[in-house]
Amino acid sequence: MVGRLITKAFVGAMLLGASAVGLTQTGWAPGSEIMGQSVQVETNGVTNTVFFDPGGVARIQTPGGNMVPGTWTAAGGQLCLSTGSARECWPYSQPFQAGQQVSLTSSCNAASRWTALGTNQPQQQSAGERG
Repeated sequence: MVGRLITKAFVGAMLLGASAVGLTQTGWAPGSEIMGQSVQVETNGVTNTVFFDPGGVARIQTPGGNMVPGTWTAAGGQLCLSTGSARECWPYSQPFQAGQQVSLTSSCNAASRWTALGTNQPQQQSAGERG
């Protein structure tokens, strides 16, 4: 009985907090502006194009045209890309803006320049039906 109450309390707390998951103090949902878009990432003179597909699916196009499958996440102030067993994260505290270059240093200490080729309007927290 106690275990069921704890489980219900935990699930309830998760549901109440779900609407705030991933939202910053400004109401921006990280990743919302690049989902379905692409970003050019230049590292050590090599420029790859990263496609941030919905559902956390990433595709990384090399300069030679090869496509590397991967995944992406945007949470906890970090934007992370994973391919196979490799994972790299970059600081991510504000939305990307189309055409605006941003210099970032990854968790692997690699300096890179990111340029979003297009962006969506950053998603804001909505009041919902009950306002």
